[in-house]
Amino acid sequence: MRKLLLLSLMLGLSLPVVGQSQAPLPRGANDPAAPTSPAGSGALNRAPAVPKGPVPRLPDGTPDLSGVWQNGGPIQDLAVGLAPGETIPLLPEAKKIMEARQSKDDPEANCLPTGVPRIAPYPWRIIQHPTHTKPTHIFFLFEGNIHSYRQIFIDGRKHPEDPDPSWYGHSIARWDGDTLVIDTVGFNDRFWFDFRGHPHTDKLHTIERWTRKDYGTLENKVTIDDPGAYSRPFTLTFVANLRVGEELIEYICNENNQDVSHLVGPARP
Repeated sequence: MRKLLLLSLMLGLSLPVVGQSQAPLPRGANDPAAPTSPAGSGALNRAPAVPKGPVPRLPDGTPDLSGVWQNGGPIQDLAVGLAPGETIPLLPEAKKIMEARQSKDDPEANCLPTGVPRIAPYPWRIIQHPTHTKPTHIFFLFEGNIHSYRQIFIDGRKHPEDPDPSWYGHSIARWDGDTLVIDTVGFNDRFWFDFRGHPHTDKLHTIERWTRKDYGTLENKVTIDDPGAYSRPFTLTFVANLRVGEELIEYICNENNQDVSHLVGPARP
């Protein structure tokens, strides 16, 4: 069923938008600037209620970020995460690359990883491990596409001097008060930031600041620094919501993938 929902999502992306409103997405899989319950959308497109309550904590006092979440990054358009009045500082060559991209070539639509900070329109899980001693790793497990995952080191290590380029890069993390700060380098240049085709290079460096605002709300404030594609660093804000009682299910993107044949024309939201 979720494969069919992705098809609906992709087809919906070609609909016109007004301002930062997006076409309604299934099961609450909307960009944070989009309305979760557009007029006339019906119950099918409404996101579940966000659970309320205090931030849970681990025995050492740090926030417990574990659980199944949805959203938390761009899907259709990176720009929805910008503060009012801000713009994405694309360099001219990067703009040419973006304008030439075709919808059918979107790596995410072709069952490849989303990279950072893009998120697929499916649930994903945070695992903090271990929870009873000094933590060494945090994992982000993604249901979408290839059941991919991010491995985030929180044991004080540094980045390697010459990391092998990869879809999710090399991530190290630390706590800044109640905020988990994830520093990532070593990306390849193959993923798109969104369905519009915002590009990046292998010079990309991201800093994510994940803060659990309350029981059901997780904010991701991410800074993108890529001098190969953007004239300056810029910061975006996205929100993930807890999916209480949800579990990740088996999802094989390559199995009966019918999306790409329906994606016609330039990459546009």
